[in-house]
Amino acid sequence: MPSSNVLSRSMGDPSASQAVLHITVVASAAPGDVQECMVTLPEGATVADALAASCLEGLAPWPGAVCGIWGRVVEQDCVLRAGDRVEMYRPLTVDPKTARRQRFARQGARTTGLFARQRPGGKAGY
Repeated sequence: MPSSNVLSRSMGDPSASQAVLHITVVASAAPGDVQECMVTLPEGATVADALAASCLEGLAPWPGAVCGIWGRVVEQDCVLRAGDRVEMYRPLTVDPKTARRQRFARQGARTTGLFARQRPGGKAGY
C-alpha cells in the first residue's frame, strides 16, 4: 500500500528529503531528580546520537548505565523513530530482593504486607 510520503518524494517536495526526528531524552541522576530534553535529529539517528545531542547537565553515561526507549532496554546503536523517548537508567544501588528482606527484618512480620491488618483474635496472615 503506497504511503503519502512516496507521493511527496516523487513530486520533489523539499521537506521530504530532510526528514527529522523529534526525540525526548530523559535522565535521572538522583531519586526524584528527573531531567528531560527535546532534541531534533536527522532520520537514521541512534540512541548514542540522541544522548550526545541532549542538553541535559551531567548526562555523561554512568558506569553500568543502561538505555531504553519507552521502558524497553535497547543498545546505544539502536536506530530511533519519530516520537521516541530515550531513557537513561542509573544502576541499582541495592538488589530489590535484598532490600525487601532487610526491610522485612527491620519492620517485623506484624507491620508489613498481609500481616499489617488482621482481625482481632485472628492469626497473622489471615
